[in-house]
Amino acid sequence: MTPLSLSASDMAAVLALIVALWSAVQTGRFNRRQNEFAATAERLNQLLIARETAESQEQGKADVSANFVKFGKHNHRLKVFNRGIGTARNVRLDVLAGEELIDGAGLRDKFPVPALDRHQTVELLASVHFGSPRRCQVRLLWDDDTGQGRQKELWLDAF
Repeated sequence: MTPLSLSASDMAAVLALIVALWSAVQTGRFNRRQNEFAATAERLNQLLIARETAESQEQGKADVSANFVKFGKHNHRLKVFNRGIGTARNVRLDVLAGEELIDGAGLRDKFPVPALDRHQTVELLASVHFGSPRRCQVRLLWDDDTGQGRQKELWLDAF
């Protein structure tokens, strides 16, 4: 058997093979990191799109609510207001319980409200006296840019 003898060209070939293997490993690592980065960027883009979509839907959403407010010693009113960003259209108020607390003529005159913008209010006189019920149940119905027939039921304390 002949002893293993390497010539200069054999050494250059072995060195080239080592450099090629090292380069292939480094390229594989780089490609894996690039793929992870691309996947992360895609997830971030999807989250950003979802957030922008939710914000654009919130822009058209109205939030109609009501509460009793006391002015002076014996002056109570039912205040219906929109605290949402969007405009509430065709706002209706149904009194489910405690009808004695709300002025029926004012209710018929003021409702349905054609449009209730952000921070706008509609006030109704309230008849709070010694024999009146403490609470009133109302249903608010409205339409906005996110849909029609939106509603909210509330139990309101008059005093």
